[in-house]
Amino acid sequence: MKIAVFASGNGSNFQVIAEQFPVSFVFSDHRDAYVLERAQNLAIPSFAFELKEFENKAAYEQAIVDLLDKHEIDLVCLAGYMKIVGETLLSAYEGRIINIHPAYLPEFPGAHGIEDAWEAGVDQSGVTIHWVDSGVDTGQVIQQVRVPRLADDSLESFETRIHETEYQLYPMVLDDLGVVRK
Repeated sequence: MKIAVFASGNGSNFQVIAEQFPVSFVFSDHRDAYVLERAQNLAIPSFAFELKEFENKAAYEQAIVDLLDKHEIDLVCLAGYMKIVGETLLSAYEGRIINIHPAYLPEFPGAHGIEDAWEAGVDQSGVTIHWVDSGVDTGQVIQQVRVPRLADDSLESFETRIHETEYQLYPMVLDDLGVVRK
């Protein structure tokens, strides 16, 4: 199974995936994202282009679909990709895009799951990996893990534990989906 990883920023989940699984390429919607440097350090091809470079979102996503098709990608792994997947990409790759979210969905969907959980004062949040659909973090859950908020937690320590859980969960889900390890 050939996979591509999409990320918009740091790329720590990409790094974890790429160290354990063969990644065909990484895509970023930001030309200056650190994930591109991580890819270069791992000798993994990378591509980056931004929505503003295209006439509209459909044209942007068609360029992504063309890239995926060219590389014969079977599974797209969103790992901190901060764009909502639109109709053009979804219709071409429906049932072949997964996302990791730093909260226990349906709790705290959207771009700030960790901060939203922290601000709500919950005693636990979590990590969810789900199939991508046309909603925002509404796709069918593949796997979830709860992460407790400890009495002495700061936002930073809580966030660190959530990220550590992500780094364990993503490889487990890829194993379950039949992606062969390196």
